[in-house]
Amino acid sequence: MSDATRALRPKTAGAGVARSVCPYCGVGCGQLIYHRDNQLVAIEGDPESPISEGHLCPKGAASLELLTHPGRQTQVLYRAPRSTAWEQIPLERAMDMVAERVWASRERTFRETQDGKVVMQCPSIAHLGGATLDNEENYLIKKLFTAGLGMVCVSNQARI
Repeated sequence: MSDATRALRPKTAGAGVARSVCPYCGVGCGQLIYHRDNQLVAIEGDPESPISEGHLCPKGAASLELLTHPGRQTQVLYRAPRSTAWEQIPLERAMDMVAERVWASRERTFRETQDGKVVMQCPSIAHLGGATLDNEENYLIKKLFTAGLGMVCVSNQARI
């Protein structure tokens, strides 16, 4: 072995580690998140996870790039109606715009009755949740959006 070869160390040597769950689907594979000097170093499968026993699918194995890819969007972009250009806006403004539009749509299309029957529905808004939401989160979302807003189309992509 050369001196250079003997000096080689794993990229995770000296890094801290945190346990997490892969964000891609509802399986919930365990991940080890290695970090050093406030920077991500690596993401690997967690051998102690009873779900995945250290294995990750190709998407989970590439999840480091979710946070480190140079092309990752870190600002909210907005394109006004009929505009051809995107503009950066603060997250707070974007959230206010979404809330205002949801409420305006509900106010415009909410039906208390249909064909003489009480329905209390808002057919103009739908919700599709992410696959990593657990049963409790989906329960709360269903209650909020159906009872609170009157949505009739509430689903999620956890179809595993």
